[in-house]
Amino acid sequence: MSLAVVGLAGGMTGAGYYEARRLARVREVDIPVAGLPADLEGFRIVQVSDIHLGPTIKADYLRGIVERVNALAPDAIAITGDLVDGRPDRMSGELAPLGELRAAHGAFFVTGNHEYYWDALGWSAAVAERGVDVLTNQHRVLERGRGRILLAGVTDYGAHRFLEAHRSDPVAARQGAPATDVSILLAHQPRSAFAAARAGYDLQLSGHVHGGQFFPWNLAVGLVQPFTTGLHRYKNLWLYVNAGTGYWGPPVRVGVPSEITLVRLRSDA
Repeated sequence: MSLAVVGLAGGMTGAGYYEARRLARVREVDIPVAGLPADLEGFRIVQVSDIHLGPTIKADYLRGIVERVNALAPDAIAITGDLVDGRPDRMSGELAPLGELRAAHGAFFVTGNHEYYWDALGWSAAVAERGVDVLTNQHRVLERGRGRILLAGVTDYGAHRFLEAHRSDPVAARQGAPATDVSILLAHQPRSAFAAARAGYDLQLSGHVHGGQFFPWNLAVGLVQPFTTGLHRYKNLWLYVNAGTGYWGPPVRVGVPSEITLVRLRSDA
């Protein structure tokens, strides 16, 4: 029996199942930003990623996540892809709790690779119907007092394989933007960081990797991914990789707990 099967079987029969099905814990991360104005000090972005609504994750699971996110009193909410696993004509009703998200500056969504497996255009429309702003190589400017944040979002790194019009483009996402105090990119895959750094972003929020999710993949993920779970620095870019707020495939997590990330901007004095 392979190590993968041993790890999977062990996880499904005990702690791994419990860890996958429990409500994601909150992980707090402070991001230092040079020259951050006082009006943006402590700006709170709550990130969720890779929920994978599908065969075993339904609206009640999502509702628990939404309630925990709202309890953090976010200034903005970032949903960084792989929200779903299934067709929108059969599953869009499971998105109902998204309409209950509350943040001072709104909630934002970017596509992950799994949206493209199932109909990315249909899912983007369904998410938008719930009041979440879908960023398709686009940006918004968020203002608090005299502080201004460029919040941009790109389609999944491999989206062009499914829809050429959705080719991921961090440069296009900020095109026409005014001067701001900090620039943030929402991108499902961490490997977008190379282009994001060239485009001059200060921070990228990603998911996709799940931290490997269970043994032994949590040990091997670094062999195939340039950045894994947690905070990274690449040139002048901060990159935070969420370990996943749900799970993919069987309900198993071993050694890599799910998370809701509370990101706070801090002055790098």
